[in-house]
Amino acid sequence: MSNEKQVDSSRRGLLVATCAAGGVVGLGTTGALVSTFQPSERAKAAGAPVEVDISSLQPGEMKTVEWRGKPVWILKRTPEMVASLKKTHNQLADADSQRNPAEFTPEYCMNEHRSIKPEILVAVGICTHLGCSPSTKFASGPQPSLPDDWQGGFLCPCHGSTFDMAGRVFKNKPAPDNLPVPRHMYLSDSKILIGKDEKGEA
Repeated sequence: MSNEKQVDSSRRGLLVATCAAGGVVGLGTTGALVSTFQPSERAKAAGAPVEVDISSLQPGEMKTVEWRGKPVWILKRTPEMVASLKKTHNQLADADSQRNPAEFTPEYCMNEHRSIKPEILVAVGICTHLGCSPSTKFASGPQPSLPDDWQGGFLCPCHGSTFDMAGRVFKNKPAPDNLPVPRHMYLSDSKILIGKDEKGEA
């Protein structure tokens, strides 16, 4: 007769059930840990970079995404919109984006377009006067609250500040600075990462 202890059937059932329950808990914990590596909505609102697909954006269209609780505009400018930037240069308060560049314009956007690619503008859609959100006024020509030689751009409805198609503020307006351009980079021709560039996160 064998001297090995025999495990009765009730104990064997309990042992199997305990192992199974432990496995389920283990898998659940692993899933929870993996999910913590993904940025939560709270983390995104606090400043996590935001990836944006612009593959469907057509010339003349703009999409808005949220980053750090702020609206960020991504505008695909038409050739006419890009050409208008030369026409507004002498009417602007800070045409070369020299004011507070660390806050308003990354070094790689210190150009006439204020962008990495001439046709794509990325800007925070908040007026630098008192924080209102400007309206799009892309059509050129005379319009209410705009000059007769208007080339297209943005109008702040609160106090009348106007910005050109690169988000540069016009002279003699309440807004003291151009619209901010957040740090960003292209992940591909159709994807932009807002809030991070080659130097790190904003």
